[in-house]
Amino acid sequence: MLKTLTKPIASIVAGACFVTMTLTQAAMANEHLKNVIEAQERAEESVRDKYRNPYETLSFFGAEPNMTIVELAPSGGWYSEILGPYVAKEGKLIAGHFNMERENAPAYFTRAMAAYKERIADKERFGDIDIVPFDPPAKSRLGESGSADMVLSFRSVHGWKRDGVFGDVLKSVYDVLKPGGTFGIVGHRLPEDGDDSEFTGYVKQSWVIEMAEAAGLKLVESSEINANPNDPANHENGVWSLPPSLSVKDEALKERNRKIGESDRFTLKFVKAS
Repeated sequence: MLKTLTKPIASIVAGACFVTMTLTQAAMANEHLKNVIEAQERAEESVRDKYRNPYETLSFFGAEPNMTIVELAPSGGWYSEILGPYVAKEGKLIAGHFNMERENAPAYFTRAMAAYKERIADKERFGDIDIVPFDPPAKSRLGESGSADMVLSFRSVHGWKRDGVFGDVLKSVYDVLKPGGTFGIVGHRLPEDGDDSEFTGYVKQSWVIEMAEAAGLKLVESSEINANPNDPANHENGVWSLPPSLSVKDEALKERNRKIGESDRFTLKFVKAS
C-alpha cells in the first residue's frame, strides 16, 4: 500500500513545487517591471502613465524579462525606456524603427532616430537594443523567422492603414514570432459606427482583428485597460486634437480636450498558433 501511494504523493509534491516556483518567478518579474516603470530616470515621462498604463498593459500582454521582444515603430522611445531595462539582463529588445535609407525620407526621421539613440545610449541600463529598419513592404524583416517571443505595437496602426501596408506589417509579425508567440497592439479606437473614410488617427477595432486573424494570428483576449469613455473620437483635427498634441487653436476647445485626456484605445492580444 505504501509503495502504491509513493508515486502519486511524489507527483503531487513535484507539481506543488513547480507551481510555487512559477508563481515566485511571476512575482519577481512583476516587481522588476514595477521598479523599471517607477525608476527616477522616467520621472518626466511618467506623467503619461495614467493614460498609457504601462504596467497593466505589459502585464496583460504577458511580457517577461527573459523574452525577445520586438517593438514596432518606437518613434522617440517612450515604451522602449521601459522595455529596454526590463529585458536588458535576461532578454532582448529589437526596435523596428524608421528606414533611414528610404528615398525622400521626411526630415523628422533623422530627428526622431537621433533622439531615440540618445535615449537608449546607456548600455548598463538598456543593454544592447538592436535597431532594424522597418518600412514594409520594402524593408520588412524584423529578425530570424520564429525568433521572437513577443511583438508589440503602440498607437501606430493608423499610419499603416493610411499607407495600405498593415497586411505587410502583419506578415512580418507572423514571420518573426515563435509558435505560440504574442502580438500585442494598442491603437486609437474609432467607434464601430464611425466614418473611417478620412484619416483621423482612429481605427476600428473590428478591422484590426479581421486583418490580424486573416494573417494567421488568433485573438485570445481584449482589454479596456486603455479605454477612455470620455473621448467621442470625432474631433476636427482627429486624435491630435487631444493631449499630448492639443492641435487646436481655440483656447476653450483646447481646455475641453485637455479635460478629456488622451484618446480612447483598444488593447488586443493575439497569438501565433503553435
